[in-house]
Amino acid sequence: MYELKTLLPQFDIKLPTCMYELRNVSLSAGSAPCPQKAREIQCNGAAKSERNNSKSATCALDLDILGQQIQHLLKNEDTAAILQRQEKVLKQLEELKAQLGLMRENLGVKVCEKSVQQTTASNNGGLKEVPLHDVVVNGHPNFIPYALLALKNAWRDLFTIDVKTFTHSTMADIGPAAREFEANLAKIAVNEALPKIKVTLIWKNCEHTEMISSPTMYVPIYGEVNIIRYLGRVGPPEYRYENSPLCNEIDAVLDICYQLLRCSTHKSQVAMVRLLDKRLNDQQYFGGNQMSVADIGVYSSLIRMPAIKDKDLTPALLAWRKRAKLITQI
Repeated sequence: MYELKTLLPQFDIKLPTCMYELRNVSLSAGSAPCPQKAREIQCNGAAKSERNNSKSATCALDLDILGQQIQHLLKNEDTAAILQRQEKVLKQLEELKAQLGLMRENLGVKVCEKSVQQTTASNNGGLKEVPLHDVVVNGHPNFIPYALLALKNAWRDLFTIDVKTFTHSTMADIGPAAREFEANLAKIAVNEALPKIKVTLIWKNCEHTEMISSPTMYVPIYGEVNIIRYLGRVGPPEYRYENSPLCNEIDAVLDICYQLLRCSTHKSQVAMVRLLDKRLNDQQYFGGNQMSVADIGVYSSLIRMPAIKDKDLTPALLAWRKRAKLITQI
C-alpha cells in the first residue's frame, strides 16, 4: 500500500474531560505493534517466503488477536458501569414510551370530541379524516370581516369560534372601527364544552382578506365569502348546506355577495342588491325558514358597504335585516 504522511503534526492536545475514555484496541495485549515491514507484507500480498519470515511479528489487525482484545475489554471492571448506564437508559426510554402513549390517548379523546366538526367517512366517500387545524385570517382594518362576529353570535349555543386578534408591523393604527370589532369579539365568552375552532385574526396591510387553513402549506383562501364557506363546512351541522336541496341557491347568494364587495360604483352596488332581493323571494331567510351561511354573507357584506342606505333596500330586505340582526347581534 502507499505510505501516507501524517497530516497533523504532533501537538499537545488536551482532550475534554466530559467524554468517555475508550481503550486502544488497535494494539495486541502484552505485545508490541507489528513492524512496518510486516504490515506491508500482509496488505500487498508479498511472496510466501517473506510472509513466513514475518510470522514472529504479530499484526494488530489479526482477527484472533482482535477477538482476544474484545474479550479482555468485556471482562474489564468498567463493564459493570456500562451495563448500569445501559439499564438506566432503557428505563428512561420505557418511561418516555409510557408518556407518549398517554399523550396519544389524550389526543385521541380530543379528536373524538372534535369529530362533530368534520365530515364523517360515510359522507365523504371514505376519505381519511384529519384533525381540524387552526386558521389564520389576514385582514385590513378598512375591510373588517364582520362575518366572524356574526358567526360567533349565531353559533353561540352550537359551536365556538375562538378569535384572537393581533396587529402586524405594517399597520401603525387599526382605527376605531377595528378596535370596536375586537371589543365585541371579546365580549362573547368561549364555551369549552362546545366544539371549537381557533381563528387568529391579524390586522395587516393587505389588499384582500385571506385565510390560511393549513400550517404546513401556505395556500390562502381569498375573500370573506369563501372564508364563510369554509367555516360553514367545519362548523355546526345545522349550518352545513352541501346536502341541502338549497345548496346551489346558497352558493348563488354568496357569489352575489362576492361581486357586491367588488363593485366600484353605487349603481352597480344597487344592481347587486336587487339580485339579492330576487333571491330572498319573500322568504324569512335566504336559506328558507332558517338562518344559513348565506344570510351571514349578505349581512356582513351590507355592513361593509356604507354607501348602501336604507332607501336602496327593498321592504323585504329591510324586514330580513331586522330578523338577521337579532341573531348576529351586530
